[in-house]
Amino acid sequence: MQLLILGGTNFVGRHLAERAMADGHSVTLFNRGRTNPGLFEDVEEIHGDRDGGLGPLNGRTFDRVVDVSGYVPRIVRQSAEMFKEATDHYTFISSVSVYADFTTTGIDEDAPVAALPDAAVEDVTRETYGPLKALCEEVVRSAFGQRCTIVRPGIVAGPFDDTDRFTYWCMRASRGDEFVAPDDPSRPVQFIDARDLAAFTLEASLNLLHGVFNATGPLRDALNWGDFLESCVDVTGGDARPVWVPERVLTDAEVNLGSELPLYAPRDRPGFATVDRGRAIAAGLEFSPLERSIEDTLGWARHAGHDLTAGMTQGREEEILEALRRSRL
Repeated sequence: MQLLILGGTNFVGRHLAERAMADGHSVTLFNRGRTNPGLFEDVEEIHGDRDGGLGPLNGRTFDRVVDVSGYVPRIVRQSAEMFKEATDHYTFISSVSVYADFTTTGIDEDAPVAALPDAAVEDVTRETYGPLKALCEEVVRSAFGQRCTIVRPGIVAGPFDDTDRFTYWCMRASRGDEFVAPDDPSRPVQFIDARDLAAFTLEASLNLLHGVFNATGPLRDALNWGDFLESCVDVTGGDARPVWVPERVLTDAEVNLGSELPLYAPRDRPGFATVDRGRAIAAGLEFSPLERSIEDTLGWARHAGHDLTAGMTQGREEEILEALRRSRL
């Protein structure tokens, strides 16, 4: 099929383009040309701006369009309106962050989504990201009706991810010694390998799948932190030893759970780590072995000389471990 990817050179879009080419599809990328320009030799790459600069796509038709770079509804509306008569199907990559209430577990696709007090807001922040994505979904549904798929990934992991939410744990385990682990080993954790997300997105698009799908993993059964970190240590072959620090100690030490302990869902927001994936699994979502995700992510990070931007420094780890020892006196 003739596939247009809005984005396509960074992380999820990159994996999507690679998978589409491997499956024999003709791929066109539309982006600003700022991230990895010329990444793919045999792919048509058109440069322009989604906000008022879609002109280079005028008159073009594609069998499928996949939008991996839409964050603001006004801008998503421009591409949706352009292609509602110029493609058979539009797939929008959204996020589980659209949901309004993460204090509950087992959130499914029918759960209420968050709303902005001011729908005119366009600044993408930690607070507005989810509600803006929800509004983008509405724009796509309004334009395409039954001819669209909304994919809501959880935290995405794998090679080329520079958010370090997953990468940090792979690299930290490889360094050995004691390290801070969040709360207790039985707590759940969720994420999805970007390659699994790409495969599911491509199949949903190819098969004209309609509806909303939570796409997160990494296994059909629940994964807990103990098994996740044990796998990280086993794959990296180091002697790292997780030290489970209760959330009360982390809170007292003013640990930023989002950046210093990425992937962790706090006890008051368990929904982030217990999203229901049943609908996507029934529709064909499959999961790579956890060990493969860890090994490939670590291999990429080492080869690229990747510098972490999330996680704990050695000094911060020592501070937290000392706070844990004091709490036990």
